[in-house]
Amino acid sequence: MCRILPKYGLVFFLLALFGFIFLLRNISHVETWNCQTFSTLYQLQNKIHSSFVSVSLPAFHHNSTFCVQLGQKASPEDELEERFLLDSIAWPSPPPAAATPRIRQTSDPVHSFFNILPSREGRGWHVGDQLEVLVQIRDFQGHPKHYGGDFLLARLHSPELGAGVAGAVLDHRNGFYSALFPLLWEGPAQVEVTLVHPSEAVAVLQRLREERPDRVFFKSLFRLGFLSETTVCNMCLPSDEQQPLCNYTDLYTGEPWFCYKPKILSCDTRINHFKGGYLKHLITNKEALLFQSGVNLKVPLRASGSDRIDVLPQRDKAEEEAGSLKPEQLHLSPSGYYYRELWRPLNGPTTRQFNQLSTTQCLKNKVINMYGDSTVRQWFEYLISAVPELKEFNLSSPKNVGPFMAVDTTHNILVRYRCHGPPIRFSTVLSSELRYISNELDGLSGGPNTVVVLSIWAHFSTFPVEVYIRRLRHIRRAVVRLMDRAPGTLVVIRSANLQLLDQEVSLYNSDWFSLQLDATLKAMFKGLNVLMVDAWQMTAAHHLPHALHPPPAIVGNMIDVLLSYICP
Repeated sequence: MCRILPKYGLVFFLLALFGFIFLLRNISHVETWNCQTFSTLYQLQNKIHSSFVSVSLPAFHHNSTFCVQLGQKASPEDELEERFLLDSIAWPSPPPAAATPRIRQTSDPVHSFFNILPSREGRGWHVGDQLEVLVQIRDFQGHPKHYGGDFLLARLHSPELGAGVAGAVLDHRNGFYSALFPLLWEGPAQVEVTLVHPSEAVAVLQRLREERPDRVFFKSLFRLGFLSETTVCNMCLPSDEQQPLCNYTDLYTGEPWFCYKPKILSCDTRINHFKGGYLKHLITNKEALLFQSGVNLKVPLRASGSDRIDVLPQRDKAEEEAGSLKPEQLHLSPSGYYYRELWRPLNGPTTRQFNQLSTTQCLKNKVINMYGDSTVRQWFEYLISAVPELKEFNLSSPKNVGPFMAVDTTHNILVRYRCHGPPIRFSTVLSSELRYISNELDGLSGGPNTVVVLSIWAHFSTFPVEVYIRRLRHIRRAVVRLMDRAPGTLVVIRSANLQLLDQEVSLYNSDWFSLQLDATLKAMFKGLNVLMVDAWQMTAAHHLPHALHPPPAIVGNMIDVLLSYICP
């Protein structure tokens, strides 16, 4: 008998191998078998497979239209709106001859400077006048630049008065820029101009946004019993016969989302979503020189002459009208300013200060629904810390992910937060909790005691703007439907804000990306019966350092604006 075994050993081995392969191929359909056995077999398969195959992300097709053509086909009206929006945020590019400049030929904040232009008729500046500042950008050799496209921020502020207002920057496309400020308070005022990015750096960011929407990638875990697999996911994934896709496109909005199909498990075993990571080495060593903290990344410019003025009391009526903004400049006026550290809007209801008692009274009998990213989750956290009666209900939600809910039963207040659907760069979110804002809005009854707060921008900075436009369009339509069936519903939108930048953050979350999204957001909701909390200007005008999650002093002002909308 022992002599026969070697003879048939090869046959037994082949039968066992075919059985093993059959088992693995059909494992996802045999849910009643012992999952521990499957897991052991699969781990063995993975060890064998990893010995021969190096793990890497799939090659991405560098096609700027790859993302934007996914999803439902846009109507002619939508395409026209999209073209208008893209034209409105078009950014001047460096001339072809300067497309790949040497670093010494790029914008240098040390050699650049600004001048405060003389006041009208040399009679000093008064409240209600406009201050104009002329900026000249020079390169590292001290030579004037002759084209535009630099990203500048301007602020007029008074540390003595706790005052500040953001300026409007006009690009003359010849190396000169104008910064315009309305003079809104009496007393000292100081000009501050900051180079956020040189024009050559903006060109790099533009290329990354259009060609590398995969530079932040996502993953999902698939699980059946003790067997699990993880695959890469994104809005745009190249597919082929070797790497088929699981299609998770939303049935109602048509918003696309895909994951690579697991090798063994089926697409319906997906249980979560999480940020996979950031791609590295996206720019050349030469391009990296354009993103140097303290050199050419968010560096203040010097003043040629004084950077300070004293603002006199308001002129008489005739003089005031003569010195006021011209009609073509009205769109440049800011949404508000700080005075005595408090935000004062220039349109809409006057912002009141709310303490614990007045906040509770304002929110009495209200349902506050917050949807979006972590910048509106910050509002949720601020409210429950400011109002002790609001007790957070334990939903066993992951920290910083949600969903969250807080209740004040005495005053009949309910505050809820839920993150928006993919792309969302949070840590692990259950697949069942990935909800699109438009679908959530369609599920609301609405009414005079319902407040909806939306903030969706930060997680779209790595995608072409067309992707963001499509998402906002779905949300806007849902807002219109909500207001049609429940006209008393209050909808408040929180805009984008400035943040701390270094080289790495710039490639994924630059303020330039946020500026483009912010302009798009405001344009798409203009004319609708919604209210805006202008977080961009509230962070640009404040003296505290920029941060993705603004400090409490700024958030407190934002909450006061929100409560002033709810209880004018």
